Formats: sequence, structure tokens, C-alpha cells
Amino acid sequence: MIKPLGDRVVIKKCEAEEKTSGGLILTSAAKEAPQVAEVVAVGPGTKDEPMELKAGDRVIFGKYAGTDVKYEGEEYTIMHQSDILAVLE
Repeated sequence: MIKPLGDRVVIKKCEAEEKTSGGLILTSAAKEAPQVAEVVAVGPGTKDEPMELKAGDRVIFGKYAGTDVKYEGEEYTIMHQSDILAVLE
């Protein structure tokens, strides 16, 4: 398991939609990169930035935020908590 340090979080991106709301099937080139993800792990936070997220939260993150990593065949993104824009409820 990846254990992030400080104010970092590990997220797993949700799959891009394969159909439009009208029912059209999208090609892989037409799919937009997902900006919704599930938090997999969180760091302890820092004195200046306490951790507000928890594993299992569904979040929206900045389009170019974070560093993509591959671990045990799965793809994850590690980013600072401040790169998370919102929590979906």
C-alpha cells in the first residue's frame, strides 16, 4: 500500500464516461480525462495544513494536479490536499 507523507493524498481516478448523456458511444480519443477520483490513502497532515480528507471520499481535483504512479499494476495519483477542489457528497 502507498502511504503518503505530510499533506499528500493518494487517489484512484474514476473511469471516463464511455457514453454521452444522449447515448452516443465515445471513442477513446473523445473521452475527457476524468477529474473525479476516490481517495485511497491520506497522509497525517502538517502543522500548517491539517488533513481534512479520508479514505473513501469521492473528490474533484485540478486537471493538471498531482503525479501519476503505477503500483502493483494499478494506476494512482499522488497530490497535495490543496490540489483537491471539492468533495462529492
